[in-house]
Amino acid sequence: MSITAERKQALIIEYATKEGDTGSPEVQVAILSERIRNLTDHLGSHKKDFHSRRGLLVMVGQRRRLLDYLKRSSVSRYETLIGRLGLRR
Repeated sequence: MSITAERKQALIIEYATKEGDTGSPEVQVAILSERIRNLTDHLGSHKKDFHSRRGLLVMVGQRRRLLDYLKRSSVSRYETLIGRLGLRR
């Protein structure tokens, strides 16, 4: 359900805005999106796993708040990020 360390490093490198960047909203949203995708696949086969479903909803809310912050601070960064991630917003 969680992502591997190698996949997380690949996401950090891909979405970092500068060298050594691990905390920018782009990186955080990319990691959350990967975790959400994995958990959605898990819940497809484990329909009664309500504890993981609650965790999924918490992650979706966290991603939404990060995207709202990014939209308030820089619309161009927001639009490029949702385009790269393929989000519908």
